[in-house]
Amino acid sequence: MTFSDLKLPKPILDAIEDTGYTEPTPIQGKAIPIIMRRKDVIGIAQTGTGKTAAFTLPMLAILGNIKPKAPGIRALIISPTRELVAQIRDNIIDYSLHLNVKLATIYGGVGEQPQIQALQNGAEIVIATPGRLMDLMEQGHVDMRGLEILVMDEADRMLDMGFLPAMRKIVKKMPNDRQTLLFSATLSGQIEQLTREFQQKPSTVEIGDRTNPAKTVRQCVYEIPRHLKFPLLLHLFKSPELYTVLIFVTMKHHASRLAKHLSQSDIPAEAIHGDRTQNQRQRALDKFKQGKLRVLVGTDVAARGIDISGVTHVINYDFPDQNEDYIHRIGRTGRAKAEGDAITFVTESEHRALADLERFIKRDIPKKHERDFNYDIPAPAREGGPRPRRNNDKAVKPKSDRRSPGKKKVGRGKKNR
Repeated sequence: MTFSDLKLPKPILDAIEDTGYTEPTPIQGKAIPIIMRRKDVIGIAQTGTGKTAAFTLPMLAILGNIKPKAPGIRALIISPTRELVAQIRDNIIDYSLHLNVKLATIYGGVGEQPQIQALQNGAEIVIATPGRLMDLMEQGHVDMRGLEILVMDEADRMLDMGFLPAMRKIVKKMPNDRQTLLFSATLSGQIEQLTREFQQKPSTVEIGDRTNPAKTVRQCVYEIPRHLKFPLLLHLFKSPELYTVLIFVTMKHHASRLAKHLSQSDIPAEAIHGDRTQNQRQRALDKFKQGKLRVLVGTDVAARGIDISGVTHVINYDFPDQNEDYIHRIGRTGRAKAEGDAITFVTESEHRALADLERFIKRDIPKKHERDFNYDIPAPAREGGPRPRRNNDKAVKPKSDRRSPGKKKVGRGKKNR
């Protein structure tokens, strides 16, 4: 199959040729014809398989073939992270090179006035995160009377309990006769039930197994005491094969702390998470893409917002809270049929969660134990922690992990991202 077989307009075909693409991926080949027939679609495919083009190419074709039914936004793409918004924008710019399309992005972390101005100037396609979109809607700057197409990218995250209330409010302001497209790498049965609120008789296009990571990703679990995770991490970085690495942690302050300690160990690293400004996040991403950073440390916001070719390794320094997050994390490597490695650190308390993950992905993950590695113990034991000590060749936990008799353990509180 070629892109010409998909009956896309010539200006779009010319733009595709300019990008160097020669043939559609499976998700594109199956989803584009259905979308071109103006059907609602649920698209499920592994990361790195071309889902963005699967909805942006037919969207551009449809908007070019029909007249606006009212002033305002004609197509709205909602995505959970600023990074994804920027990447979708860049793709649309490439694909609309030979078209006259007014495009706007809406997301937090930057001033809202330029975004308001873009809407007032008649943006036809808007790519937005839910929070900032809601803010501008409440201020009366968003006109969706002429909306033809709604796209929910990373639909599982869009419809989980964190975003669902906002999505319901946003959709209430849209025409009922719109076309609604939902795309994601994973989609649980519970979330799939929720799609009925937003779609009408959708066609489901599913490529591969939604609970199975890409086959090009080699997975491995390292069983490790919590206080020895950082020494093992430094040991792994002695290998030159780890040269473009994404490390995932569960909390924002841990990301910053771990990146700091890696940098102090002569491993160039920066953090990316929700507490950093958009400019800080973008600079870190740019440096990572340019090879100026060996490591990018992030929370799960990065798993939904990074599309970088050549990521050699993903390291789950902290075990993911949700099985679906594991799929998204390790999908940052092994993209577009390339090979990659995913390493997950598992402490003793996480063995049950690991067993649940293996049931979810329907396979056993190869395991190595901390004692299998010959590495130096004198190093920071954990993000920001003191250096562990040897006592008769046995590792001693840092003092900060000890509690005097009778003292109650203090909860860590709700994890933030």
